Parts: sequence; structure tokens; C-alpha cells
Amino acid sequence: MMVRYLVTGGAGFIGSAVVRRLLQTAGNEVLVIDKLTYAGNLESLAPVASHPHYRFMQADIVDGAAMRGAFMEFSPDVVMHLAAESHVDRSIDGPGEFIQTNIVGTFSLLQAALAHWRELPVERKQGFRFHHISTDEVFGSLGATGYFTEETPYQPNSPYSASKAASDHLVRAWHHTYGLPVVMTNCSNNYGPYHFPEKLIPLTIINALEGKPLPVYGTGENIRDWLHVDDHAEALIQVARRGAPGQSYNIGGHNEHTNISVVRAICALLDELAPDASIGPREMLITFVTDRPGHDARYAIDAAKIAKELGWRPWHSFESGLRETVQWYLDNKTWWERVRSGVYRGERLGVAI
Repeated sequence: MMVRYLVTGGAGFIGSAVVRRLLQTAGNEVLVIDKLTYAGNLESLAPVASHPHYRFMQADIVDGAAMRGAFMEFSPDVVMHLAAESHVDRSIDGPGEFIQTNIVGTFSLLQAALAHWRELPVERKQGFRFHHISTDEVFGSLGATGYFTEETPYQPNSPYSASKAASDHLVRAWHHTYGLPVVMTNCSNNYGPYHFPEKLIPLTIINALEGKPLPVYGTGENIRDWLHVDDHAEALIQVARRGAPGQSYNIGGHNEHTNISVVRAICALLDELAPDASIGPREMLITFVTDRPGHDARYAIDAAKIAKELGWRPWHSFESGLRETVQWYLDNKTWWERVRSGVYRGERLGVAI
């Protein structure tokens, strides 16, 4: 039987990885809904654009009428909600868009999903899932030890994480109040192919290839748990298919690294894979800059629950995944050059003057 997935934000970094993976499996039909803002890129969906079970709709999830129409026409079995404004620095510069998309947009989508679910026949109603994809940043900042679990209290510290925390609470409330069968996931930092170059890893790769300064906030000692986007996509699909209604699952890569160590690893890989005598050792390009306002010190995920209940574990080590990612950017210069020629050219965001 064909399973219909409605994927919001499906032209984004994580969303496109989910869509590509879904369409690799027979019996799945996918409708992508994406506003195609600066980080949405249909080229990320080029590998599946001609697939007979792929559809695309350009729309804003805040538009309630458009969302109701999409549900009525496509009649999904599973909603995977990834559409979000997702960059901390941009949220510092302009929090309004984050409030609209992440909070109002999630409300709009929940209302459309609830109306759709209520009209489904009993057998489809029982199998329906609304999967809300969130971030570990809703939990705040960790000290030197410990991990975020599904029971960690929320303590968001940026406009971005506050807006995601609010959307998480809405999803949970729609389950407990209206019975909508939801599942939720909170993930650590993703990296991999098709990553928009405002984030640390792609920005460092591209700047280093171009011989430009490599900005590192503060002393670079902030720690993140890195998760390859393809591992994350597989985890999200497993939760959407087999997660228990009302439950949340933390997804992490078991790969904690300081920002400065990540930047230095990228420099070493590029010096090996793409040496350039005119640039010299890439590590010489590292430039320490004023820290981000309210920069969380450490994130780390305890992913024991998803491993125990659903059998998911990350396949990539950070070393293998980072090498693969650097090679992808070397092999796909046309993709990121087109991105760089558009709305984002590598300038610093989130100074909070």
C-alpha cells in the first residue's frame, strides 16, 4: 500500500535528505511543501525531481487556507514538519520571522492536520502521525558533563531556540488536548551535503577553498554534538513510522567536538584533498571574532531511548562523515557557487548591535 508523506521544508538541508531517502524506498509518495526562502533550494531535490511519486508545492505554512487545501488534495498518512527558520544568528538580527514561521506556522499546520485527521476513516486514523522535528537548543546550555535527555527541562536562550520551544509545546498540547497522534524529535547539530553555507562546517569549507578568513566565535571552545544528515534522515523516518504517539525522541551523533577542533579538521582535510600553494596552510586563515551574544557552551544528546525502542544508531563516525562532506563540496562547486551568488555571501550575521 502506498504511504503518503507530506514533508514541510522539504527543499531545505535536512528536509531534502529526508525526501531523497523516502523516495529511494518503494511504496512511498511524497508531497514537499516549501516556501523557498533563502535556504530552500530545489537543486537539493534534483536527484528525485523526476520521480513519479514526488510532488512539490510552493507555499508558506503560515497560510492556513493553503495548508488545508494541501491536506484535502494530497490526503497524507504522515506529516513530517521540518519547515523552520533555523539559524541562531539570523534570529538575533530579526526574530520576527522566527516567531511567524516557527510558532504561527506550526499552529497553522497543526490545525490543518487536526481537521484532516478527524475526517479519516478509522483504519487510516489509527496509522496517522504528525512528526514535529525540533532541536536540542530548546534545552539550553550544558556544563562540562551530562547529556540532554527527553526529560531535560526546556531553557531556550536565543530567539531561535525560544521559537522552537514554543512550537514543541504547541505540538504536545495538540496531542494531549485534541488527541492528534504526534511524535517529536530533538536533534543535535547536523552536517553533510547540500548544507546552506551560513553554518559553521560549510562556511568553513567554502571560505577555506577561497582563501578567505575562517571566523571562529570567542575562543572556539563551544562544544557541539555532530550528526550526519543522512543518519538523521533515517532516524526521522524510523520515528515517523514506528514512534509511539505522544513520545519524543532525542537524536544525536555521539560526536562531541569543540568548534575550533572542527575548523582545524576541515583545514587539514582541504590541505590534503585540495592543496593550494597560493593560500598555504588553511589553519593560518583562522580568525577569532567577538563571541555570539548568549552563545551556549555545550550541547550533547543522550540518544539511548531511540536506540533501545527503535534500534537506530548513527552509521557515520565524525571523521568519515566530515571527509565525505568536504569531498562533496569539492565535487559540487557549481551548487554552492550558485548559492553564494544569491542572498548569502558569507557575511557575519547576529552581531546584535
